[in-house]
Formats: sequence, structure tokens, C-alpha cells
Amino acid sequence: MATAKKVCIVGSGNWGSAIAKLVGLNAERNSKFDSTVRMWVFEEMVDGRKLTEIINTEHENVKYLPGRRLPENVVAVADLVEAVCGADILLFVMPHQFLSRVCDIIRGKIKPDALGMSLIKGVDEGPDGLRLISEVIRDKLGISVSVLMGANIANEVADGNFCETTIGSKDKVHGALLKELMQTDHFRVTVVEEADVVEICGALKNIVAVSTGFCDGLGFADNTKAAVIRLGLMEMIAFARIFCSAGPISLETFLESCGIADLITTCYGGRNRRVAEAFVRTGRSLEELEKEMLSGQKLQGPATAAQVHVILNNKNLLDKFPLFSAVYEICYEGRPVTEFISLLQNHPVHL
Repeated sequence: MATAKKVCIVGSGNWGSAIAKLVGLNAERNSKFDSTVRMWVFEEMVDGRKLTEIINTEHENVKYLPGRRLPENVVAVADLVEAVCGADILLFVMPHQFLSRVCDIIRGKIKPDALGMSLIKGVDEGPDGLRLISEVIRDKLGISVSVLMGANIANEVADGNFCETTIGSKDKVHGALLKELMQTDHFRVTVVEEADVVEICGALKNIVAVSTGFCDGLGFADNTKAAVIRLGLMEMIAFARIFCSAGPISLETFLESCGIADLITTCYGGRNRRVAEAFVRTGRSLEELEKEMLSGQKLQGPATAAQVHVILNNKNLLDKFPLFSAVYEICYEGRPVTEFISLLQNHPVHL
């Protein structure tokens, strides 16, 4: 009989804690997984008590996921190396700016055949522009890495509202195992092999969300916003064809939760949209608004637009991506936001 696989969740914020609720329940009832799920928690004090102590006694992350009970088999661990030691499956779910340091700390201290999965929506900065988070983990730790992306608002997932998500895994066996770990009656998982496309969707949709925030800030009607979302999706597909150069990509992946569903959710309710709208209405800087509105969370859209700009500029393709280019120019080069729609007038709308 195969040994039950040990799971560690590397991160414990809002999304990490919501995932801990799903994974804890599945690990408890599926013999393929060890019933104890460790969750690495960056230790901090909450009302004079350690956050790990609160989670392990009251089974609630009172700071990042208040009001939602975690399964008792989810154990908060403050020591990162202790948390990952012996784990067969590592779920990375944290702000991407901390990932590199975390990987450096655990390098050589994890099982060499461990399976990783990134739930981090964002990208890193590489020498040629955008670099996928899964690539950072793979290069630093030398392990196989899949990804999970979708229209998944953490509080709604934790509350048991029905939603879908997409796992991108180039290894079918790994994908099937991760689906067993993640799927519940209200959290439906689809597995696709185009892992790079799944992940790139999770990054590029934040640029499109910034553009819809511009629309809202300028008071444009729903027709205009819908047109901008569609043009943004076209640019996402076209960029993926350039970036994911290993072979042809299928449009079907963009119809999964990681694509159109996540794009729509982000363009109507995400933090990139909200801050971009405030940027237009107040005239204040994105940096100021990020600090004021996001409670420590990061604004991914503008930074991703800057990384995409490097790649497109190097390939002389900026004119083929007017929406991505407009977001970059407005955020970083002082282009008046009132010119946004005019920059899209001659959009090459055909793929």
C-alpha cells in the first residue's frame, strides 16, 4: 500500500487559509493523503497572542480569514523549514515578492521528488521581462511544478459558494493527484496540460483589469467596458502565442476558469480595477493608492504591464498590443488617461 502523501501549504493569508480549509477536509477523508496538513504561518502577534497559537487552538485565522473555521487537522507552523520537512506536496500561496526568499530558505531541505503547485497570481521579473512564478520555483528547488488559477475569490471559496478553477499540469499523473487533493462539491477542478497558458492568464488579466478601472473612472458605459474586456482577452491570447513558444496553444484553455471567468471577475471586482478607478477619479499616484486601499496587498497589473512592455518592445510588437501598451504608458509615462479609448481605435482585433 502506498504511503499517504504529506501536504504543506506554504503561506497563510486570505487565499492560503481558504485553500487550507479545502485541503484539510479532503486530506481527512482521502486515504491517499496524510490527515495532518501543515500550514506555514509567518508569525505575528494578534491582540497579544501568536497567530499560530490562535489558529491551532481556535481553528480560525482571525487576521486573514475571520469568521471561517478551519479543519482541526490543519496545523499552523511558524518555522518554515519545519513546515516543509517531509512534505510530498507543496502548495505555494503567498505574495509573490516573498517567494524567492522562501525558496532560498527551503532549498535542499525538501524531498527531491516533492510535487509543487503554485497558486500565486502574478509574475516575476526576468532578464527579458516577464518570468513565470512556476519557473522561479522550478529553477530554485528543482522540483516539478503545476499551477492553479481561476475565478476564485478567497472569502467566497471559504464560505462554500460554488466556483470552478483550473489546474495546469504538464504531467497527467500529477494533475490527477492534485485534482483529488483540491476538488470538493463546491470547488470544481478542471485539469489541462497547457500549464504555461493557465499561469499567463492569471498574470495578464490584471493588466486588463487596470484598463477597465480606467473605464469606470472615466464614467464610460457598459458597452465600452465590454469592448475593452474583449480586446484585452484578444491580447492575452495573442501574447500567450508569443510567450508560450513550445508549441501551438488551444483556445479552449481560455474558456476555462483560468481564462474568461477569472478575467470577468477581476474586471468587475478585483483590486486592480478598484485602484485604477481611484487613480482616475482622484489624480493621486498608484503607489499612494496601493498603500491606502490594499492593506498590504500588492497591485499586480501595472508591474505586469511593465514586464510585458519589455518583451513586446524587444520583439517590435508594441503596435500589435495597444491595450497593454496604453496601460503601461498611462501608469509609467504620464500619458493622459483621457486618451485611453483613442489609443484603441485602430486595434488589430483579429487573431
